[in-house]
Amino acid sequence: MSAQASAAKSVKRRSPNQSMGWIPYLFVLPNLLIFTTFIVIPTIIGFIYSFHEYDGLNPMEFVGFDNYKEIFTNGEFWTALGKTAMYAVIVVPLIYCISLAIAMMLIQPLRFKGLFRSVFYWPTMISYIIVGLTWKWIFGDFGILNYMMTLFGSSPVHFLSDSFFANVSVIIATVWSRLGFYMVIFMAGLQAIPTDFYEAARLDGASKPRVFWSITLPLIKPTTVLVVMLSLIEAFKAYPLLFALTGGGPGKETTYIVQYIYETGFAKQELGMASAMSVVLFLLISIFTALQFRLSKGGAD
Repeated sequence: MSAQASAAKSVKRRSPNQSMGWIPYLFVLPNLLIFTTFIVIPTIIGFIYSFHEYDGLNPMEFVGFDNYKEIFTNGEFWTALGKTAMYAVIVVPLIYCISLAIAMMLIQPLRFKGLFRSVFYWPTMISYIIVGLTWKWIFGDFGILNYMMTLFGSSPVHFLSDSFFANVSVIIATVWSRLGFYMVIFMAGLQAIPTDFYEAARLDGASKPRVFWSITLPLIKPTTVLVVMLSLIEAFKAYPLLFALTGGGPGKETTYIVQYIYETGFAKQELGMASAMSVVLFLLISIFTALQFRLSKGGAD
């Protein structure tokens, strides 16, 4: 009897983590291996390259901080970074507002709600290259949009060969392809808000704008932080869609920072310089994300 009591006591003392042993680590091991192989190791190699002059063929030559010094005097790098920042400043608020508005509509009791959700979400399942080519077919000089305009007697517009319209086209294609993904995140955040708050506001006679500003918006603050951070990082990493749509043109008008780094590394074969640019971009995004996270207190109320 005393032996059974002792065994039962030892089982009670064992924590849940001890009882599971190494099983949780086994589940995260594949992801850890993939992350280490494709993210951590290339990052370390790129950091090493950034201190060398290297063209991918000849032996590397150590140059210290010369690549970083050259970046600060490289006007093309800062121009591409400035265009990317402007693109992010426009795209991130648009994605935030439109995806939130659609999410708020699609959590209401509507007919064919599932169909509408699918219509907005399907573009996120399409490759960026396909999205770019699709919108190129629409916005091209001989595309469907110009064809429709000429049918109504309007003059064709050079959407992809005019600097202003090329940037507008890029923004439209980006927002269309990504708002479905963030719509789903917002729907999860909105449906997690307890209905008691809305019932209390309704009893107090609060208007819909008042309910949105005083209840909905504060309670989705963690979701807001997540959406803004993810969309901002995506905006700074944008490349495949833009390359497929405009090729960086006309001229260099839609050549953003990732395409400029790619061209430096693989067209000019300056892998050391391209690696240094990537490190600078990584540091800028990290600083901005940490600052945003701190100012928003991590989405806490």
